[in-house]
Amino acid sequence: MRTQLFDGGSEHEQVVFCQDARSGLKAIIAVYSTALGPALGGTRFYPYESEEAALADVLALSRGMAYKSALAGLDLGGGKAVIIGDPAEDKSEALLRAYGAFVASLGGRYITACDVGTFPADMDVVARECDHVTGRSVEFGGAGDSSILTAFGVLQGLFAAAEHRWGNAGLYGRRVGVEGVGKVGSRLVDLLAENGATVVVSDVDTEALGRVQAKHPDIEVVSGRAELTAADLDVYTPCGLGGVLTPELVESLSVAVVCGAANNQLADDGVAKQLHDRGILYAPDYLVNSGGLVQVADEIGGFDFARAEARVRGVRDTARRIFEVADERAVPPVTAADLLAEQRIREVGAVRSLRARLATPVGSAR
Repeated sequence: MRTQLFDGGSEHEQVVFCQDARSGLKAIIAVYSTALGPALGGTRFYPYESEEAALADVLALSRGMAYKSALAGLDLGGGKAVIIGDPAEDKSEALLRAYGAFVASLGGRYITACDVGTFPADMDVVARECDHVTGRSVEFGGAGDSSILTAFGVLQGLFAAAEHRWGNAGLYGRRVGVEGVGKVGSRLVDLLAENGATVVVSDVDTEALGRVQAKHPDIEVVSGRAELTAADLDVYTPCGLGGVLTPELVESLSVAVVCGAANNQLADDGVAKQLHDRGILYAPDYLVNSGGLVQVADEIGGFDFARAEARVRGVRDTARRIFEVADERAVPPVTAADLLAEQRIREVGAVRSLRARLATPVGSAR
């Protein structure tokens, strides 16, 4: 295990490089901030082209988790982990348990959960070596599939965006293009259909498309991103991997709203302004996809679905506030979201620091 503490060059508190030759584990754990509490974030199992690519992803994802926790009102910080490899070929009990041992070595600074390529059953295995695990199977006292409330949170963001853009939160008759119909995207399609939206979908996975079509025979299916974003849509909803909103794609978009479940949708820092300048309302991804985080966070204290769902409904009010601040300051919504998240991390983090100081006995070394 190699631990890197950043000072000046990065805002991250800690990055841990984990390797176990016997199980084949190669992983990176990034702790962005523990100002609000332990850093919670999922484990992504993905065949990265290089360690550099994996590091770039985990640094960006962990930062997003800190801001996501802050906007969701949780007393948790932000972290993330990536396991480098193909989950279909490389995942094993030994590898997952080795990973659990590395998570345990952080002493509770990082709490892990599911992400792309990992599932509740995997977290059950990780938990055999580590107590700092959430997103577990219902059979083991967990919340189960976090995609349920992730999709529900995106729907709340869509309601807020529709209200802000068109003066009516209803989605009836709106054409919504969903890219990626995996765990979250397929559930979101169900919710959109229930709310009267006309849904167009695309995915590189033909089996996933087939499952959605079987459930919704009238849904429109297109071949890929280019055809989806060129379609006559009101809303573009990215629900796959991140980085989809490139300058080139944004320049070609004719939608009024972008609101989806994918993490880190903006390919670079200039895209948020580009969307703003083009009059496209962007709902910050780390707000609207926070439902899964809320779900697994609730599990820490003993999961209650109704309680978690009620908190996820708050995504709608937070999105409204972000859109209002963005309008007041004439900035993109993502800038307003960053400001609100940073304010809470700063102010509540200071209170938590005060509490720690007050708990130190008088006369003790500081």
